[in-house]
Amino acid sequence: MGDRSVLHTRARRALRHESVRTWAALTPAVTLVLTLFGGAVVLALVRSFGLLGTDPSARPSLDAYRRLLVDPEVGRSLLLTLHVAVVSSTLAVVLGIGAALLLRGLGRGRRLTTTLFQLNLPVPHVIGAVAILSLLGQSGLLSRAATRIGMIDEPASFPALVFDPYAIGIIVQYVWKEVPFVGIVALAILHSTGDDLEEAARTLGATSWQRLRHVTLPLLLPGVLSAAVIVFAFTFGTFEVPLLLGSSFPAVLPVLAHQRYTDVDLASRPEAMAISAVITLLVLAVVVAGTTLARRTVRQDAA
Repeated sequence: MGDRSVLHTRARRALRHESVRTWAALTPAVTLVLTLFGGAVVLALVRSFGLLGTDPSARPSLDAYRRLLVDPEVGRSLLLTLHVAVVSSTLAVVLGIGAALLLRGLGRGRRLTTTLFQLNLPVPHVIGAVAILSLLGQSGLLSRAATRIGMIDEPASFPALVFDPYAIGIIVQYVWKEVPFVGIVALAILHSTGDDLEEAARTLGATSWQRLRHVTLPLLLPGVLSAAVIVFAFTFGTFEVPLLLGSSFPAVLPVLAHQRYTDVDLASRPEAMAISAVITLLVLAVVVAGTTLARRTVRQDAA
């Protein structure tokens, strides 16, 4: 018993030391992120309360938030932002998992196909947005090709897929960019877990659909859920793609915040900061909820 107690004590000390070393290695990066991100959030909150503005004698006020609550434009922007984030994240997850399953099933040429699949990961979103604009715009490649082959009379007759109220162009760009991200995460999980469980289910008579539903998807769920949270957070809070591909009204919340901040009326700046604070709080809430759900799923699988 004494030897076992000593071993447990040494194991706990080793784990504690490893945790200390890990946090020590992460401290510079964490400090930088907290300083830049946290400082920006604090500044936005302070200015959303009407402080640090043109009036040095101003007192803290919630007037900016009250104006947002009764502003119909903010409500439309919130719904559009949720529409873009939810649809983009859902499509990215579904297509990413499907692509990972297809890539895993390939024999010869799988390495080359996987490399081609993830080629657009390092492409900046701005460049992707410009490419989507050149491809799907009413004066873009597809509209001109459709005019040449006689499908439409003129490029202007091409369906509006960018600057449209349904944000189709924005969603297409996000899906094109994020499907490889989710697919690579899912493929890594599939490779790490192996085929043993699926083979056991096949031996017990499970069909392909049953193996996918009861074995493969539960294995993928924790990791893919974390990836989906990242995609949702990005698509909800990003600015440059909706600015290039989205309509001016209604605009997604980040673009609306930019419009209010650059308005000639300086009284709109607290509203812009309040919108930024709302975006941050909503994204943090989704991240916390997604992380909690992923951890709970892992614990249930381990049990």
